[in-house]
Amino acid sequence: MAHLLRRTHLKGYLWAYTMAGVAVILTVSMVRYPDVAFKAAVHGLGVWFEIVFPALLPFFIFSEILMGLGVVHAMGVLLEPFMRPLFNVPGVGSFVMAMGLASGYPIGAILTAKLRKQKLCTRVEAERLYSFCNTADPLFMIGAVAVGMFGIVQLGVVISLSHYISALLVGLVLRFYAAGDRERITQDIGRGNVFIRALKALYRARVEDGRPFGRLLGDAIRQSVNTLLVIGGFIMLFSVVIRIAITVGFTALLAGAFGHTLRLFGLDPHLAPALVSGLFEITIGSDLAAKATDAGGRALPLVQRTVVAAAIIAWSGLSVHFQVAAMVNDTDLRLTPYILARALHAVFAGIVAYLLMPHVMHSSAPLVLPVFAPGVEIDPGAFWHWRIVQLGLYPLLLLFLLGLLNGLLTTLRRARLVSFFLRR
Repeated sequence: MAHLLRRTHLKGYLWAYTMAGVAVILTVSMVRYPDVAFKAAVHGLGVWFEIVFPALLPFFIFSEILMGLGVVHAMGVLLEPFMRPLFNVPGVGSFVMAMGLASGYPIGAILTAKLRKQKLCTRVEAERLYSFCNTADPLFMIGAVAVGMFGIVQLGVVISLSHYISALLVGLVLRFYAAGDRERITQDIGRGNVFIRALKALYRARVEDGRPFGRLLGDAIRQSVNTLLVIGGFIMLFSVVIRIAITVGFTALLAGAFGHTLRLFGLDPHLAPALVSGLFEITIGSDLAAKATDAGGRALPLVQRTVVAAAIIAWSGLSVHFQVAAMVNDTDLRLTPYILARALHAVFAGIVAYLLMPHVMHSSAPLVLPVFAPGVEIDPGAFWHWRIVQLGLYPLLLLFLLGLLNGLLTTLRRARLVSFFLRR
C-alpha cells in the first residue's frame, strides 16, 4: 500500500513539474518572439470571430432550446431500438450523433455533457457517445481541405466518407467498451404506440424543466455565448502555441521520429512535418499534407497525402482535445477513452481513405499535382451562411434516416411476431 502511494505521489510530482516547465517555456518563448505570438493570436481571433462564432451561435442556442422543450427526450424514445443494439447507448444519443457528425467539433462533447448532467445516460454510455460523435463537419472537409488546400473537388468525397465511415466503425467498436458495466438509467415512458410514448416523454420533460420560454431562451443565449468564449480562447491559445513550436524548431525535432513511423506504413517520411503539426491542430496539419513535397520539390503522391490528411482530421489535434476537456470538465466523464478513440479513428480513417481512393476518384484525376495547385478562396460571409444551412439540414436529414430505419426495424420485428403466432 505504501509503495502504491509513493508511485501515485511520484506521478503527481512529475505531472506538476512538467506542466509548470511547459508553461514557463511557452511564456519565455512568447517574450522572445512577441511578433510571432501577436500575429498568431490575431489570426486565431479572426478565425473565431469571422467563422466559428456566427456559424455556431445559432446552433448552440437552438440545441439548448430543443433540450429544454423535451424534444431530445422524445427522440430518445423513438430511436432507442436503433441506438442500443448498434452502439450500446440510449436513444437520446441519436440527437448527439446527428448533431455531432453533421456539425463539427466540439458539439458532440458539449451535447454529451448536457445529457450526462441531466442524467439521461450513464458515465460509460456518455464516454462511448462523445468518443465517436465528436467529428469534423463536412463543410470543412470539402470546402476548406479538398477545395481550398488540395484544389480537387472530388477529394472531398473521399475525405468525408472515410471520416464518417471510420467514426461509425469506432462507435461499433466502442459498444464493447466496459461491456461489464451494469448501470442503467431507465425512464418511465409507459406502454403502447412508440409515437404516443415519445409525445408523453416530451411533455413530461417539459413539465420537469418548468422554465417559461422567455427564461429558457435567455439561458440558452447566455450558456451558448459562454461556451463559444471558451472555444475562442482555445483557438487563440493553440494558434500561438503551434506558431511558437514551429518558430523554435520543436516540430522539426519531432518530424524525425514521425518519419520512421511513416516508413513502417509505407508512407513517405517527408509527410512527417504535416503529421507533427496535425498532432496539435488539424488546419495547419491538413494544409501541410496537401502541399507536401519530396527532397526534389516534387509533390508527393496524392494517395499518400490524402491518407495523412484523413488521419489528421480524424485525430482532430490537441487543440480540439483541450476544448473537449473543458466542455466535460464539470462532469464525471474520463478523457482517456476519448483520446484512445481519436487515435483509433485516425487509423481507421487512413485505411478507409486508402481503400476509397481508386473507387471514388475519377480515372482522369492526376495522382500527382503541383505544389502550388490553385485553390479556391472562400468568402467568410458565404462560408458561415452555408454553415448555418448545413447545421440545420444535415442533422435533420440524418435524424429522418435514423427514424426511417427504426420504423423499418420495428415493422420487421412485428411481422416476425405475427408470423410466429400464425404458425402456432
